[in-house]
Amino acid sequence: MRLAVVGKGGSGKTTTSAVVARTLARQGLQVVALDCDSNPNLGISLGVGDEETDRLVSMRQALDEGEEEHAPGWDELLDRFGSDAPDGVRLAVVSSIVNPEPG
Repeated sequence: MRLAVVGKGGSGKTTTSAVVARTLARQGLQVVALDCDSNPNLGISLGVGDEETDRLVSMRQALDEGEEEHAPGWDELLDRFGSDAPDGVRLAVVSSIVNPEPG
């Protein structure tokens, strides 16, 4: 299952995303949360903390500025740019997915 949360600024997208991600993970589902927001704060809402959220945002900025190479596949993206959040949620802060693997 893939789920995207969209809406106007300040409408509660980040909070809703964090609650849904943690709830599904607590039910035993494998959950990967991708924060694609221009102001990425999903890490804070998921409980990884300010420092780890800042680290993930810095990695995304390095990618955007060409200082870091994109991951060639899904597993490497999570290994290189991901973080473990509470309840078994895996978090990555991304700007775009280029050439996604099928499936």
